[in-house]
Amino acid sequence: MRKGLFAVLLAAVLSLPVLAQEEPIQTTIQSQIEAFQADDFGRAFTFASPTIKGMFGTPENFGAMVKNGYPMVYRPAEVQMMELREVAGSLWQRVHVVDQAGAGWYLDYRMVETAEGWQIDAVQILPAPDVGV
Repeated sequence: MRKGLFAVLLAAVLSLPVLAQEEPIQTTIQSQIEAFQADDFGRAFTFASPTIKGMFGTPENFGAMVKNGYPMVYRPAEVQMMELREVAGSLWQRVHVVDQAGAGWYLDYRMVETAEGWQIDAVQILPAPDVGV
């Protein structure tokens, strides 16, 4: 009994650093989505990591990539933050998005902490969960 309780408490304590980052990370993602919805690519670009900024160079290039490659992020009908987890030393925020057509999408956002705060370093579209047969 004591070992089980200790394991649960240890897991809770170890997850505290991740949980402490949850609000600022989610705020960063939500703020970028709001900037896309307003067609404010300059503001959306500020939430991208230095690596992403280097890849796209300008807010306009970045905005075009999002419009064409991630339309569910560019104009979502719904956004729901899911779990934040640490994988191989990186923090990944899972986000469920419903697009304008009503289709659901799961995305993983890899986050990095910079001098400007939390920034988005990658977004992966996840495969749709299996539907019951």
